[in-house]
Amino acid sequence: MQDFLETNITYLSGVGPKRAELLNKELNIFTFRDMLYYFPFKYIDRTRFYKISELDADLPFVQLKGTIKGYMTEGYGAGKRLVADFQDETGTIKLVWFKGGKWITGSYTPGIEYIVFGKPGIFNGMINIIHPEIEASSKLAERISSSLQAQYNTTEKLKNHFLSSKAISKLIGNLIKQLKIKIPETLPAYIISKYHLMDLHHSLHKIHFPSNPEELEKARYRLKFEELFYIQLNLIRFKTNRNRKSKGFVFSSVGENFNNFYFHNLPFSLTEAQKRVMKEIRKDLGSGKQMNRLLQGDVGSGKTLVALMSMLIAIDNGYQTCLMAPTEILAGQHYQTITKLLEGIDIKIRLLTGSSKKSSRKAIEESLLDKSLDILIGTHALIEENVQFGNLGLVIIDEQHKFGVEQRAKLWQKSLNPPHVLVMTATPIPRTLAMTLYGDLDVSVIDEMPPGRIPVKTMHFFDSERNKVFGFLRSQIAEGRQAYIVYPLIKESEKMDYKDLEDGWDTISRLFPAPEYCISVVHGKMTPAVKEESMRLFRDGQAHFLIATTVIEVGVDIPNATVMVIESAERFGLSQLHQLRGRVGRGADQSYCILISSGKLSKEAARRIEVLVRTTDGFEIAETDLQLSGPGDIEGTMQSGIPFDLKIANLSKDGQLIEYVRNIAEDIFAKDPLLENEQHLIFRSELTRLFSQRQSWSNIS
Repeated sequence: MQDFLETNITYLSGVGPKRAELLNKELNIFTFRDMLYYFPFKYIDRTRFYKISELDADLPFVQLKGTIKGYMTEGYGAGKRLVADFQDETGTIKLVWFKGGKWITGSYTPGIEYIVFGKPGIFNGMINIIHPEIEASSKLAERISSSLQAQYNTTEKLKNHFLSSKAISKLIGNLIKQLKIKIPETLPAYIISKYHLMDLHHSLHKIHFPSNPEELEKARYRLKFEELFYIQLNLIRFKTNRNRKSKGFVFSSVGENFNNFYFHNLPFSLTEAQKRVMKEIRKDLGSGKQMNRLLQGDVGSGKTLVALMSMLIAIDNGYQTCLMAPTEILAGQHYQTITKLLEGIDIKIRLLTGSSKKSSRKAIEESLLDKSLDILIGTHALIEENVQFGNLGLVIIDEQHKFGVEQRAKLWQKSLNPPHVLVMTATPIPRTLAMTLYGDLDVSVIDEMPPGRIPVKTMHFFDSERNKVFGFLRSQIAEGRQAYIVYPLIKESEKMDYKDLEDGWDTISRLFPAPEYCISVVHGKMTPAVKEESMRLFRDGQAHFLIATTVIEVGVDIPNATVMVIESAERFGLSQLHQLRGRVGRGADQSYCILISSGKLSKEAARRIEVLVRTTDGFEIAETDLQLSGPGDIEGTMQSGIPFDLKIANLSKDGQLIEYVRNIAEDIFAKDPLLENEQHLIFRSELTRLFSQRQSWSNIS
């Protein structure tokens, strides 16, 4: 049966070579298995039959039973259409077709009872249904169908070749008819029994053709359970294998550099959360196993300090360390921060980016090899071939989701033995998402802000209230403060009605003219040198405003900047708005985040803005963002967690199920770490089938 499921889709009744090619390209369907696992995105209830007298244009799809009285042709040119009067005992409506008229009149005979299905509309004051689905009442019992009619995602190209949702449903019906024997199970019998799951064969049948909502729910639950279970099983397998095989450098002592920093240079007392995280990291570093830890912490929670203290432990044990950041701005910020924190301590630190001079690069490369350089901070320039370490013991990756997994692998490979890895993110990740995207990592969370931090006040204004914002900016500048103004676009766009940076520059420079005011500009299309000079003017307090795109989303730390204005705030996601807000509130003064939007807000945009105004808790914001928009971009940047597109589970809605199946998977590995028990051999074969085509990156986070 497994071989049958791998049969090329060309050989399915109703497909053939041309349709197979379209299904390959448009829906990634190549085999019978792919077709079976192409699940509906929704279902329409076909249990109810409406009477024509009940119809109005606001109703969704409806089902009618009646007869065609006759056909007529109306209109001319592009508006030419075939119209039929369709009647039941309560009235008459118009059925309308703009193409395929000859086939329609040849297929559906007046006087015979038909079932009509479609969306009611209104034209010239009369109810009509355009391009309805029609079938004879007598055929209803013959087809593989159900009262809940599955709806499948399709494309314009497929529709143009008569592969509509209904046609896809018919192909799946053909496939189910071709199944001569039961589809083999993918889970052990004891799992199916213990967790009250529907068997796989019936689940795959009923997900496409459910007889009732209860049956559909059982099928859906079984398929979601399996999908999420195997993802978790695979992640825990990676983690178990890594812990078993990967010997890590043993950092046994906390030495002079760490103690010197802790007792003399530490700018403030560690929070309880920072102390807890440092204990977790120290335990990893001394365990003899390679550390692979994700450090989550909201903007300003003190992750950099934890990273630096971890670096000092590595240096005290005779190893080099590096920190990789996604942008030159962030790398430069880390370099300045860490250099300042280590003032007076004899530790060699260098910065390497794409714009570093050739002479500087050469000196860095030599000092890495002779081990005289302790800390290297940089961008993706760190992974260039010429950059080789003499004794790399700890790798720290900031805003790690900005890097591709292969980029990170290159960094990891610069050590003969696997270095310890600490990846950091200031984008709070909801628990269920972290379990799936980073389920093979140990997770530490800094969930406490340093004492004395004043929460940023967030306000929302519409475009029509812009003058109030400019007045407020003027008062803040008069008090010696600075302000960011962020735009979603560099130039005006015909397609999107959002504020752009160029237009913003014109407005701000007119309202805040030179020489009284100085304005810096930063965006992604500037050369690194020009960008750095603009940042320097703002950092040194010479520029009053920094007009920018989201290139300043991470890593810009200027305590005197107390105002963040975000134009077209409805354009940004919640997490991104929260990241931008985190650029202010880094000094001792009250800071403000001002969201400016158009007066026309969607429900989702209004909700995002309401949440941001109400709370500064990054984890609450992340949970809300996941509920509002789904995993979306986060899934798009995932590196080692989800091994294939989710076909039926939903990370934003199935959080409880993710936790449930992870606990089951952990229990299985606790009892059978090599999956050697006879009843677990099925796990090994399924894991091989699902994941064998993908390289394991679990050792490099």
